[in-house]
Amino acid sequence: MKISNEYFMQKALALALKAKGQTFPNPLVGALVVKDGRIIGKGYHKKAGLPHAEVEAIEDAGKKAKGAMLYVSLEPCTHYGRTPPCVDKILESGIKKVFAGMVDPNPLNNGKGIKLLQEHGVEVEVGFCEDKARKINQPFMKCITKKMPFITVKVGQSLDGKIATKNGDSKWITSDKTRAFAHSLRRFYDGVMVGVNTVIRDDPFLVSECPEHPITRIIADSHLSTSAKANLFQKPDPVIIATLRESLGQETENRNLLAREAKILEVRENNGQLNLYDLFKKLARLGITNVLVEGGGSLIGSLFDCNLVDKILFFIAPKIIGGKDSISSVMGKGISRIDRAVKLKDVRIQKIGEDMLIEGAVKEY
Repeated sequence: MKISNEYFMQKALALALKAKGQTFPNPLVGALVVKDGRIIGKGYHKKAGLPHAEVEAIEDAGKKAKGAMLYVSLEPCTHYGRTPPCVDKILESGIKKVFAGMVDPNPLNNGKGIKLLQEHGVEVEVGFCEDKARKINQPFMKCITKKMPFITVKVGQSLDGKIATKNGDSKWITSDKTRAFAHSLRRFYDGVMVGVNTVIRDDPFLVSECPEHPITRIIADSHLSTSAKANLFQKPDPVIIATLRESLGQETENRNLLAREAKILEVRENNGQLNLYDLFKKLARLGITNVLVEGGGSLIGSLFDCNLVDKILFFIAPKIIGGKDSISSVMGKGISRIDRAVKLKDVRIQKIGEDMLIEGAVKEY
């Protein structure tokens, strides 16, 4: 039975996903060397600075790579970064044909790898399992083309959309099992973000569950109200506090303490609040590509108002809180007409104990 090209590309994509959450700011890439219908080499990109998937697969195949085919989920690169160009390794190996899942969106490459291989007599075909290849690298694709991090909003709420009672009580709406699962997701991001009210009310640590995967904690704090004694500073993972210039001019004891514990990031003002577009542009320049926003309702509402949300993860508990003064998961200005509501794509629903997770894409890249 002849095995299809799609079969091998699916295998390459599965390899790529083994490094999910570990390669920022680089993409997830998997590769296979195939000869006479048999896989003779495997590789995937494990971390920025380490060899790319193609190099790992070719080295795994050794001298047998000559005359073989290479399946790689993303077009091989032609430029020097932390590692040499992958096309050089492919040409040296004697690979005769390359199947790529998709063209590299990076302007430094973007078709150059395909062209260079073809110019040196290597046959190239592109577009196998492209939808999946694009899907697993949405954060990379957005950051490399828009110079903005990919933004996922995560919420734990009641059935009627509340994250706290009118008195601010919020512990706990979802179950222990759901919260543990939600916290485990941080390992797939390089930044986790909350508003200052969440820090003041809940005093979270915001750490990754994986010690080997540090995560940058980002606090949206217009007036530099975060306490230097907050739990955030009890853990070694880096902290960024985004604030306005006027707050930086206040030489207070708290400001000086915060400056020793965190990176203070000055952000432009927008009607007395942080300009979120400016904030995310600056985070991207700091190398942060994939941000999980965990609250609160005001920050999340502002993100939706500014059309900055790319994906949502809503954990819903079968509880009713009620009350017009209870705190909602999405506040902000909202919309004036139903036909302007945010419409989710690729919606998936998962049961976690008695709770429910609704996951969906707001945008696609």
